[in-house]
Amino acid sequence: MIYPEIVGVLAFLILLAILLLRVPIGAALALVGMVGLALLISPEAALIKSGVIAFDTVSRYELGVLPLFMLMAQLCFAAGASGDFFAVAAKFLGHRRGGLAMASIGGCAGFGAISGSSLATVATVSAVALPEMRRAGYRPGFAAGALAAGGTLGSLTPPSGALIVYGIIAEQSIGKLFGAAIVPVVTQALFYIAVIALMCRLRPELGPVGPRATWRERIASLRHVLDIAALILFVVGGLIVGWFTPTEAASVGCVGALIILALRRRFTRGALATALYETLKTTGMIYLIVIGALIFSTFVSVTGVTEHLSGLVHAAGASPVLAVIVMALVLLVLGSFLDGLALMLLMTPILLPIVGKLGLSPIWFGIFLVRTMEIGFVHPPLGFNVYVIHAGARDISVGSIFRGIVPFLLSDFVHLALLIAFPVIALWLPGLAR
Repeated sequence: MIYPEIVGVLAFLILLAILLLRVPIGAALALVGMVGLALLISPEAALIKSGVIAFDTVSRYELGVLPLFMLMAQLCFAAGASGDFFAVAAKFLGHRRGGLAMASIGGCAGFGAISGSSLATVATVSAVALPEMRRAGYRPGFAAGALAAGGTLGSLTPPSGALIVYGIIAEQSIGKLFGAAIVPVVTQALFYIAVIALMCRLRPELGPVGPRATWRERIASLRHVLDIAALILFVVGGLIVGWFTPTEAASVGCVGALIILALRRRFTRGALATALYETLKTTGMIYLIVIGALIFSTFVSVTGVTEHLSGLVHAAGASPVLAVIVMALVLLVLGSFLDGLALMLLMTPILLPIVGKLGLSPIWFGIFLVRTMEIGFVHPPLGFNVYVIHAGARDISVGSIFRGIVPFLLSDFVHLALLIAFPVIALWLPGLAR
């Protein structure tokens, strides 16, 4: 006799082992889900169910939001937006102690609104900001640590790819998720800036004072980002207040990005072809991941594992806050060796039903999940952002970058604790928009 709960637990352990072998996350989720369904129902039914899920996924109208936002980001890259946000922030903050490090946080937040990816954000902004900070005499480990931490803003800043994928998997409003992310992103950036200010006050040699830009130079620098900033505010703001559906907002964003590309005189056949190619490549990968996650989610629901876990939480009499703290610890441990998107897609089918039984908001949980996932990008031993920076600056050791991240990591834990203790941080703005 096959016990579904035992199959579910074994499948989860096998999936972790497969992921540690660097098997692509989409293929791993689909494989484990299909084999599990074959054991619990029948091989024929498992194949039919998987085929139906794959067809339904690629034919869903609302899933069109993903490639459209990806295309918007690629068109903004083609328009030359890579280092503009950092350059503007540097003009306004560069004369302060640690000002260039603060500017890198602002640059990451601005660029994150275009890219929606932590790895893309840290790779792009560090290529511009790290050489500037090193020329200004910043300590390499401190500068790299600030950039690695700032890069995590990319995953949460709307229009966030991670939130779009979560919204699809969890069947939640993408507009509400974007609205819920704004206050956490702003407070997270402010926490990082406060850390930089405190560290440079205690140890001035970490971030020397730079030259002061004139107001004429500052205003001139704003011209380089006003068009893209206005487009992002219009698209995300219109989505949050209900002017557009997610797919309409992404479509408006693409048209606006094309106009910006033309106004900046960079609308060429090569630029458009590159943007379309990168969009299709990334979208294909994410579609495969989403299909795999939905197959695995179906398998998990058949095993009844989530119902048993919910029952255990209820029987233990654990408060919602205590249960969320345990979830956070599990996610942080798994984040030590799993990619962030893999972690999110692996745990969402397991944790989301428990969150519902605890009476917590799935919108808040999406922000909490991505925020916890972000911390995995910088804490050892994996710390993808650290290795991205190290790849571009081989003379800065990985250990030095991790040491530079420690103060920012501590602020991350404080910020996550506040998000758990006060869910209104995430839920206030969506409630206001309603």
